[in-house]
Amino acid sequence: MARRDGRGLPRTRHSSRNTTQADAHARGTDPAGMSQFLGTHTNRLDAKGRVSIPAPFRAALRPATEGAPLVLRPSHKNPCIEGWPAAAFQALAAPLDELDMFGEAHDDLAAALYADAHPTEPDKEGRIVLPAELIAHASLGDSVVFVGLGKTFQIWEPAAGERFRMEARERARARTLPGQPHGSAA
Repeated sequence: MARRDGRGLPRTRHSSRNTTQADAHARGTDPAGMSQFLGTHTNRLDAKGRVSIPAPFRAALRPATEGAPLVLRPSHKNPCIEGWPAAAFQALAAPLDELDMFGEAHDDLAAALYADAHPTEPDKEGRIVLPAELIAHASLGDSVVFVGLGKTFQIWEPAAGERFRMEARERARARTLPGQPHGSAA
């Protein structure tokens, strides 16, 4: 009996692999099952600090199994909120294991990572509550922008998020096309 894909169509070994990879990318995960936060999505922030996580981001968070699947923290580089799947956040903290547990460098890194981190779990509707201190850090109003960064994502005030994306593209272009005048195509 021929194997069939999700639409009831016969699959060959080759098309099955390609369909699986394409489906994984559409769900926001790569074929190896790692979270991938892709795209830019705008959502409303209500008066209680609740915001819906975009559906593709929720799909990327689904593989999380234990405890809160998401850690929110203020970015130390930008006026935005960082969203980390719990496993990625644990990996971020791995350098702590290499430092003297009673040393100042350990304490500084631990405080930078953990002191302002907020574990959270989306409710049944896919909403999370943003803590007031994170809302203030990112200067959020009624509308927010989720920016996918692959393994993590950021939550921005819309105008600031657009500036960040434009500036990041310009910096990437300058690094990728050294010696090219700004605005020229390769």
